[in-house]
Amino acid sequence: MRTPTLIAVCALFAGAALAPAAMAQQAMPYEILQNVAQLSASGSVEVQQDLLSISLSTTRDGTDAGVVQTQLKQALDTALAQAKQAAAPGQMDVRTGNFSLYPRYNKDGKINGWQGSTELVLEGKDFPRITGTAGKIQTLTMSNVGFALSREQRARVEGDAQAQAIERFKAKAGEVARNFGFSSYTLREVSINANDQGSPPRPRMLAMSAKAEMSDASIPVEAGKSTVLVTVSGSVQMK
Repeated sequence: MRTPTLIAVCALFAGAALAPAAMAQQAMPYEILQNVAQLSASGSVEVQQDLLSISLSTTRDGTDAGVVQTQLKQALDTALAQAKQAAAPGQMDVRTGNFSLYPRYNKDGKINGWQGSTELVLEGKDFPRITGTAGKIQTLTMSNVGFALSREQRARVEGDAQAQAIERFKAKAGEVARNFGFSSYTLREVSINANDQGSPPRPRMLAMSAKAEMSDASIPVEAGKSTVLVTVSGSVQMK
C-alpha cells in the first residue's frame, strides 16, 4: 500500500531536480554567430519626372465670416467648373485643396475681422493641358508648382535599380568572403528598400501680377529628374 506514495515522492524529487536544468536551458543565449558579414549595396536609375502638380489659391478677408466664406466658395466653384471641363483621368485630375477660415484679432485680443483661403489642385501627366487650364483660371492664382514620378514611371525603373543593387550586393559578398579567406558564402537575411530623390522643381513663370495678360496662354514649366534608389542590405554566412 505504500508503493504508490513512494513513487509519487520520487517523481516529485525528480521534477524538482529537472526544473533548474530546464530553466538553465531556457536561459541559454542564442547561438553565437561566427564568420557572418553585414553588407549593403545600392543601385540607382535617373529618370525624367512625368507628374506635374499645380496649386491655385486665393485669400479673402472682411468683417463678416459668412461673407468671406461665400466669397471663397464662389471663387473656388468658378475655378472648379472651368477646370473640370478640361479634366481627363490620369492626364489632368482636379481636386480641391485646403479651405480655411479663421478670425483676425486686434491689439486688445478682440476679433475685428475674418480671413480665409481656398485651394484647387491640378495634377497629371499632360503638362500642356494642366498649364493651359491653370493659365485660363481667373478667380485663383498659382501658388505652387511641383514635379514627381508617377507610379508607373517609378515601377518601371525601380526593377532596374533593384537588379543593379542585388548584383552589387552579391559581388561585394563574394569579394568580402574571399578577402577573409573563405571560398563561398550563403545568404542569411536581406532587406530591400526603395525611394526616389527628386531634383527641385524648376518652374518658369510669369509674374503673378501679369495673370490677366496670360489668361489664354500656357504657363511655361520645366520638369526635372528623379533618381530612383534601391538599397539591399543584409548578412551572409562566409564558409
